[in-house]
Amino acid sequence: MSFSTEAKDELARLFPESRCCLIAELAALIRMDGTIKISTNHEVALVVSTESSPVARKIFRLFKEIYNIEAEIRIEKRRSLKRNNLYSVCLSNIAHLHKLLNELGILNEEGAIFPGIRKSLITSLCCRRSFLRGVFLGAGSVNNPEGNYHLELITNSRSYAEALTQLINQFPDMAAKISTRKSWYVVYLKESEQIASFLNIIGAHRALLEFENIRVMKDMRNKVNRLVNCDTANLKKSVNASLKQIEYIKLIAETIGLDKLPLRLREVARLRLENPDSSLKELGEMMARPMGKSGVNHRLRKIEAIAEELRQQGVGPEQRKG
Repeated sequence: MSFSTEAKDELARLFPESRCCLIAELAALIRMDGTIKISTNHEVALVVSTESSPVARKIFRLFKEIYNIEAEIRIEKRRSLKRNNLYSVCLSNIAHLHKLLNELGILNEEGAIFPGIRKSLITSLCCRRSFLRGVFLGAGSVNNPEGNYHLELITNSRSYAEALTQLINQFPDMAAKISTRKSWYVVYLKESEQIASFLNIIGAHRALLEFENIRVMKDMRNKVNRLVNCDTANLKKSVNASLKQIEYIKLIAETIGLDKLPLRLREVARLRLENPDSSLKELGEMMARPMGKSGVNHRLRKIEAIAEELRQQGVGPEQRKG
């Protein structure tokens, strides 16, 4: 079961106490998954379809609790491989269906589709939370936090996507955005903190706990990997620097001889030859008069300068001075 499915199963079992919140959630579910059908006999029916049986049961129960309507549930078995069954909650031959859809903010007074979100549905904080819960149950998904952080809500209406974005961004520190995917409009969140906040807003607390646990472990692994990569890079850098230093020291030894170096340079040159794997700090601690990393580095740079000068002058081992 995917992380998104687990979150929806949890939310499908959550029922607010207030009637206004129940209406807000049902309104969002119908808006995202509902279809108004008119038969040849001019009979109007409402069909709300979902691939989730817990969500279908919730829609059925919401109609029962709010309007005392016994909806019909139809199950369409998909023949395609790995496709879920389609559950349809149907209302037909219902008196005053237009009035019901008007109260739910689906139709306006003239019977046309209401373009945005009716303000009466989201007047209070609890109703806004319930409405977004219904939107997520109807057309939302969230990636497993083990992968990329991504939560999205899909609609075929630009104006509705803009209304959803404004509603989400009323909550603190939220920054939902809109993108297009073929003929669909996608309201999305990509920041892990914002996705966690959204799960909290809609009441998916169990999913939120799992999300946070995975996020903490993932961040910890990423931090460890960064530290390991950094240590590996530093180690590689140190090894390459040591090999170069040894190369310079050997050049001096084979040309003018290390005895020609000043005592302070001679000591660090011999220590480097004897300890190729030691760090600058460790070399400094080995010296007769211990010194810091910067001091050792300064002396090795002096040796490098002398070696480069010998190389430019073309001095070879056969020209070594006794």
